Amino acid sequence: MKQSDSKPGLEMENQCYAQGYRFPAGVDEAGRGPLAGPVCAGAVILPPGLTIEGLNDSKKLSPKKRDILYETIKEKALAWSVAFVEPSVIDEINIRQATHQAMQDAVNQLKIPADYLLIDGNDHIPFSVPSEYIIKGDAKVQSIAAASIMAKVSRDRYMIKLDEIYPGYGFAKHKGYGTALHRQCIQKLGVCPIHRKTYMTDKVLGIK
Repeated sequence: MKQSDSKPGLEMENQCYAQGYRFPAGVDEAGRGPLAGPVCAGAVILPPGLTIEGLNDSKKLSPKKRDILYETIKEKALAWSVAFVEPSVIDEINIRQATHQAMQDAVNQLKIPADYLLIDGNDHIPFSVPSEYIIKGDAKVQSIAAASIMAKVSRDRYMIKLDEIYPGYGFAKHKGYGTALHRQCIQKLGVCPIHRKTYMTDKVLGIK
């Protein structure tokens, strides 16, 4: 299918409808890079023709705007879901495979089965239904942007809960990403059960 260079629009979904697909789903992830916490994937099927004002790549939005859009997507989507893959599994199978597993789980959990997938990124891992990867799809395709927001907000809220279970690391603030504060906390307190052990290298932690 032809890709669009514009901000999130409906061109890709409309092309799916034109080819006979009824329920194209946008798929995206949040949390590939952090040193701690799960990777989370979102899948969203939007009603045909629906335009959600302000929808964009979650990384370009403020937390407040993401929260507002999260509720709007929950209300207006035909179906949506999120799925997590925990750090222990990331360590076991690697982040690429873990991300694919989270995406597939999110797709499988949709209350309406998707018949085509529009996936952010440039990978080539096959899914159980027809699919295509779109580079920077969260900035081009509405359903992918929606999936991006669902994944990001869901993961951030989960990390805030984990901050209460594992205090002292600042998870509520940095969400597990490798900030200077987070690296300092690891050096002081050591790793905890939600850290990705395979990420814990001297280079990452800034230890010479």
